[in-house]
Amino acid sequence: MQGSPNKARTAHQQSYEALRDMILNGTIAQGTKLVEEKLAAEFNLSRTPIRESIRKLEQEGLVVNKRVVKLSESDLRNTFELRKLLEGHAARSAAIYLSEKDLLRLERCVEVGRSGTLNEIMEVNKEFHEIIMHASNNPLMIDVFDRMQSVIYLFRHTVVYYHRPFLIDEHQRIFEAIRAHDSDTAEQLMKEHLQADLDFCLHLIR
Repeated sequence: MQGSPNKARTAHQQSYEALRDMILNGTIAQGTKLVEEKLAAEFNLSRTPIRESIRKLEQEGLVVNKRVVKLSESDLRNTFELRKLLEGHAARSAAIYLSEKDLLRLERCVEVGRSGTLNEIMEVNKEFHEIIMHASNNPLMIDVFDRMQSVIYLFRHTVVYYHRPFLIDEHQRIFEAIRAHDSDTAEQLMKEHLQADLDFCLHLIR
């Protein structure tokens, strides 16, 4: 019996990761109701780890009232409004405080963004924004940003998968402003970049 708690935690983690990935890659469509009994049978698990997984997904904003979130125009606008506040401030801070090591990481993100596979571009897009966000040196802001990551992924996948024009060019300009320690320009370019992401996503859902 001593091994049971560890097994339960493993089952919870595995079912959570599987459900999250199925939501993020579109296997489980937006608006789908998550039925514990059905998922437990599909994963060959009891309902307890499934219930815990759904609760965690609700905390991340991917599930609401046991349904996969269906992002509305209002959701898009609210999310990007918050991102512009957080990441605009972070870009300003990055232009002042970002280390040489992290500047090289940002530059690599831009380079891979121009020539990588879809998955590679997704990964470096995420890394680009995370590097800048962590330059804020504000744990509370970083925590809010981190808790938004799953929902942000849904938007990020859209702009990368549908090849939003000028995406990497904008990353290049943000990087150059940060490297030049031009905090005003870095902040403005980040806000314009996120506004372009929002406009692109809104165009697709209308």
